[in-house]
Amino acid sequence: MKDLIARINAEIETFKNESESLSEKGVKAAGARARKSSLEIEKLLKEFRKVSIEESKR
Repeated sequence: MKDLIARINAEIETFKNESESLSEKGVKAAGARARKSSLEIEKLLKEFRKVSIEESKR
């Protein structure tokens, strides 16, 4: 669970950096990387939900 949370936090940090590059500096490639990161965050959050439900049943 801790590893999953660390991966989520790292991906959120990546998203923040890339989205800032897009909005503040106008780097178009950063937009693609931010979108990719957002999809990864979505996948990790779904996994977190599944794991947390399993742990709460114990």
